[in-house]
Amino acid sequence: MLYSKLPNILNDINTLLFPIVCFGCNARLNRGEKHLCTVCRNQIPLTDFTFNEENPVDRIFYGRINIKKASSFLYFTEIGIVKNLIHNLKYKNQEQIGVFIGEWYGQILAENNFLKDIDYIIPVPLHSKKLKKRGYNQVTKFGKSLAKYLNAIFLDTILIKTENTKTQTKKGRLRRWHEQKNLYHLTNPLVLANKKILLLDDVITTGATMEICAKTLQEAPGVTIYITSMAVVL
Repeated sequence: MLYSKLPNILNDINTLLFPIVCFGCNARLNRGEKHLCTVCRNQIPLTDFTFNEENPVDRIFYGRINIKKASSFLYFTEIGIVKNLIHNLKYKNQEQIGVFIGEWYGQILAENNFLKDIDYIIPVPLHSKKLKKRGYNQVTKFGKSLAKYLNAIFLDTILIKTENTKTQTKKGRLRRWHEQKNLYHLTNPLVLANKKILLLDDVITTGATMEICAKTLQEAPGVTIYITSMAVVL
């Protein structure tokens, strides 16, 4: 009896000595909680946008780029659970957050069944220097998790960023568009010919980066593009 309970006992001791905290509020997680405490999980701001109906993310791209549909999983605000999650994912080497969000969102998309025919999932790429410095693209595990639920292929080698640029978040959309319009390169357009693509990123702000990436992907003949992200600023 004692032997069967040993793993739980050891886990409780380890948690006491090295407590695992919530990425949303830094409270200690209880047994059964993972990444987010129950309170944060219940309070996290889901958009409830789907790929079946028009939503505010679609409207970000109206008149700018010809895409089939856009959506996002979470609302991003300057203070709150989602910002803390993304910060830990990008800057604290917490790649498991990408898996956590991807599994959660992937189940919803699979149940929705609208994206069942996606061929490739392609992330917004990092420049090779930034990738080497950080060690990972923050949306890779998010994208791989979505690919599993959508029965699609995760492809992160075909869309390449050609220049290493500083953060663009505080620049206007038009300035960002002009500065980024030649930043991306499609290595083999024919691979994507007549395919359905899901382009994804961590956070959509002005939509400028996604716009440029989508236009680069449209070098592939007959390609159909969907857009999504972990979170969106609205």
